[in-house]
Amino acid sequence: MKTRNLGNTGIKVSDVGFGAWQLGNQRDWGSMTDEEAVYLVHQAMDMGCNFFDTAPNYGSGKSEELLGKAFKGKRDRVVISSKCGHQSNDEQSFEPEKLILSVEDSLRRLQTEYLDSLLLHNPPFSTLNGDSPQFEVLEILKEQGKIRAYGASVDTGKEMDELISKTDSQIIEVMFNLFHQEPSAAMKSAHKQGIGVIVKVPLDSGWLTGKYDATSTFSGIRSRWSEKEIQRRGKLVEKVRHTRGDDTSMVQAALQYILSYDAVSTVIPGARNIQQLNQNISSSVGSLPLKVIKELENMWDEEIKNSKLTW
Repeated sequence: MKTRNLGNTGIKVSDVGFGAWQLGNQRDWGSMTDEEAVYLVHQAMDMGCNFFDTAPNYGSGKSEELLGKAFKGKRDRVVISSKCGHQSNDEQSFEPEKLILSVEDSLRRLQTEYLDSLLLHNPPFSTLNGDSPQFEVLEILKEQGKIRAYGASVDTGKEMDELISKTDSQIIEVMFNLFHQEPSAAMKSAHKQGIGVIVKVPLDSGWLTGKYDATSTFSGIRSRWSEKEIQRRGKLVEKVRHTRGDDTSMVQAALQYILSYDAVSTVIPGARNIQQLNQNISSSVGSLPLKVIKELENMWDEEIKNSKLTW
């Protein structure tokens, strides 16, 4: 597994990390026993993955609990990134007192004395400045040794630009993938400033695995797409399938495209089984040809840039 610098934090992370939204999250990801979850985490570690992304509201706190079990006696082998602002009961609150309590609860569930990274979880835009009480809390937690670095998890380049210009964020997590390339310029700016960039939703909620097409139907959280949107996404998936070539899986193409950006510290796909984990981890080896990268960038410019897909 290749490693990269997490910005200027001094922390080295595997270029393919482990998104832990699925752990303990039966509502959105289906059933997985606690034993299966811990085994999956251990397998990821044995493959060289050291970066794990979680949050209090993932599985109502269960994700953090399962990671805590898996990391017991192995804390020195992992880099843990969690969030605050979305509580384990799904309540959203960015009040300073609630953020502090949230971090204390995360530390307890994860069975650790510190977090390597703490991110405000999709906070209101108005908080994305260095003078906000939210960032004052993050600085205090860092001074106390409860976190090593901080920043925010956001969705757009505009939010990234605000964080870069107005806060002392050392890390930014952002949604970026073949269908959502808007943050690319801001990612490059972050890199120039020595800010680590974590990429979330790299497989566009499953579309970039190739398992969905224009005829797919959805339930639960994925029922948010209209029939028109599903058909459009299906056509785009076929374009990616045609562009990537025969030697690269859809998953590898999607992840290697993201990793072609020097600004990216790590990408955090989810996995519910060993087969998916193997696919994710294999993306750390090799790279996409420059010709393919350019074609995928052109696809976004021509097909999506001026008529963006809804998440």
